[in-house]
Amino acid sequence: MRNDFGDAEAPMRQALGLARRAAGRGEVPVGALILWRDTAGDLKVLARAHNVTEGRFDPTGHAEIQVIRRAAGRLGRWRLNDCALVVTLEPCAMCAGAAVWARMGKILYGAADPKAGACGSVLDVARHPRLNHHVEIQGGILQRECGEVLKEFFRKRR
Repeated sequence: MRNDFGDAEAPMRQALGLARRAAGRGEVPVGALILWRDTAGDLKVLARAHNVTEGRFDPTGHAEIQVIRRAAGRLGRWRLNDCALVVTLEPCAMCAGAAVWARMGKILYGAADPKAGACGSVLDVARHPRLNHHVEIQGGILQRECGEVLKEFFRKRR
């Protein structure tokens, strides 16, 4: 298994673009993508998504759930141990759990979530010692930019 996904800033900028698209649709601005190395070792963006909770009236409409479903469908398998989830906000318990069950290789996130983050801030679902799979975590990638997109969105809603 190769979990070297290179420079995380370029894919995080793509995820930020997806987050901004979500904000424009009235969704909490979270964007995500899945990185995968093909058999030749080339890094590919396998899937992209943003939150769709409001528009679909779906509490599971988080960007991470959407992008994991798309990536698994494209690969034709549910084990994503050779993939990395790139997301603008630290995943919640539901999304971190989905990453664990998908056997995700790595989670790269932007802003920490001190209220609901489950990759070390509030909980650590992704690396819980009792689970049979642990996801490698790297947080704080373009943290300021990722946090600013969220702050601006909620500032406008108040």
